[in-house]
Amino acid sequence: MEREPGRPTQLITKKFAKELHLNFMKYRARIIAKYINKEDANAVWFSVEELEKYIHYIKAKGERTGYNVSGVRFYFGVYPDEKKYAEKAGLMTVFLTATGKKIKTATKGGVQTFALVLENDDADIASIEPMNYGSIGRPPSLSY
Repeated sequence: MEREPGRPTQLITKKFAKELHLNFMKYRARIIAKYINKEDANAVWFSVEELEKYIHYIKAKGERTGYNVSGVRFYFGVYPDEKKYAEKAGLMTVFLTATGKKIKTATKGGVQTFALVLENDDADIASIEPMNYGSIGRPPSLSY
């Protein structure tokens, strides 16, 4: 039987999540919609499978390229307003990028003997591709 994972420390209540989303809709979405003359995306969805695959990929590629991958940063973006992006053209999105520190390792007899951290901050790792193309949610059909 698989052991149940520990409870994350950064969980919030559904009530607070709803407040955050309502604040976004009230203070940002209205301004954005007025400025771009259409309702923008208000959520982005990725499957658990794709997120797990990305996390596994960035850890493995980070290890191969000398990085200790420590996290994932979420950036906001906007798709170009071009036909090839179809329904997403001109709308907001999020994309994910791996973060971590450059390390130098030494091995002896196939066993790692030490790992030296070469950077202080968890920076974006430019050698690992970001992830995008989740499904977008737009009002009024999607609200928290």
